[in-house]
Amino acid sequence: MTRLSQPWRAALAALLLVSGPSAAQEKKDAGGSRPPGKAERAEKDDATYRQLETFARVLSYVENNYVEPPDRERLVYGAIQGMLDTLDPHTVFMPPDVFREMKIDTSGEWGGLGIEIARKNDRIVVVAPIDDTPAARAGLKAGDELVGIDGESTRGMDVGRAMQKMRGPAGGRVLLTIQRQGFTAPREIAIIRDHIRIVSVEGALYGGIGHVKVKNFQERTDQYLRKELDRLRGLNGGKELRGLVLDLRNNPGGLLDQAVAVSDRFLPGNLPIVSTRGRDGRNSTEERSKERDTEKNYPVVVLVNAGSASASEIVAGALQDHGRATLIGTPTFGKGSVQTVIELEDGSGLKLTIARYYTPKGRSIQERGITPDYVVPDEAGGKPGREAPREKDLQRHFRAEGSDEAVSQASTLKGPPENLVPWDVAAQLKDPPLKVALEYLNGLSAPGGRPPARAEGR
Repeated sequence: MTRLSQPWRAALAALLLVSGPSAAQEKKDAGGSRPPGKAERAEKDDATYRQLETFARVLSYVENNYVEPPDRERLVYGAIQGMLDTLDPHTVFMPPDVFREMKIDTSGEWGGLGIEIARKNDRIVVVAPIDDTPAARAGLKAGDELVGIDGESTRGMDVGRAMQKMRGPAGGRVLLTIQRQGFTAPREIAIIRDHIRIVSVEGALYGGIGHVKVKNFQERTDQYLRKELDRLRGLNGGKELRGLVLDLRNNPGGLLDQAVAVSDRFLPGNLPIVSTRGRDGRNSTEERSKERDTEKNYPVVVLVNAGSASASEIVAGALQDHGRATLIGTPTFGKGSVQTVIELEDGSGLKLTIARYYTPKGRSIQERGITPDYVVPDEAGGKPGREAPREKDLQRHFRAEGSDEAVSQASTLKGPPENLVPWDVAAQLKDPPLKVALEYLNGLSAPGGRPPARAEGR
């Protein structure tokens, strides 16, 4: 029998040490559920040790007997990735180079194509191209399957590897092979990388009504939103806005604290925005609004679609639950889980799902998404985004919570608002949801204007 080498014995001991509950966790357990007894814990530790011993023994066999000298780092990273592949699709291991790029993402600047992707079974699919980036200008659409990148098949490729292949210095060429519904065969699209600097908030003014598009939730997004609202008020002659369209379509999410801050901007003080609940009561929190810096109580419409995910759904759910905004568009992506990012000693990173999040009324949007008050597809005559990939299409996703009746109610789609009055300011727009939103808000501020009846029971 091959004996374990000393390095593997040390690694095994370290793994066993970290696999047990930490002192902080034990303290938290003491304030909630009763921790397991010593005998039960010893039995679990013994079972864990046997499993880790098998793992270490396989590594030792490979290291000592494989036909070619193996790369130890690739072995260990591959083992970690394989372990996490048994969990939900948002728990991922990031080698140092991928982790560095992830940190760049939250700053809003990188070299690449500007495309959000996800893994669906063993395929890579487009969640959404980011506005005004090479991917968007090349015509990529939500639901496109990336069959290949620079001639390499993406079948079985993890998202981190795919992102890494598309990133790089501005001016470089990336050849994407795309399969789309309606294509008889995959097509190749050559895209030139650009320096992607996401300006997370952009706005325009339509007859005293603001339209602000929030592209993602990165560092300082709430600050950019405040500045943009002030700029629109300046364009409006210093007068308050008659209404606001908060556009979260194709916003894939981002930083939780920025989603909370944006929600807080439209809510009066001391209202719940989002709560999180982890296993056995751990990682349970509730974020509430504050009194300061609240916008005036002008009417708000939030635009959403299948590309609105995670942090976007937190904002949409909070404003919908409190009746602060009317939601127009198509059902959202349905990512109702919270991840924490842990930087490891070698520069790699672990993104770990630690909790589910809930809207102020206790709704979990996991798998089912948020249903808008009024359904208006992004394209005239289009379906409400059914072909776009959603959380429920991802392999190993968490199942929706709640009764079948609640799930059925949440999935009921209601048509667009009735009795909208055409408005010449919005007449030439080629964006159906935005046009409907502007006409809806204009009707509210017109003399004697009243909103169409909203759906109840949210």
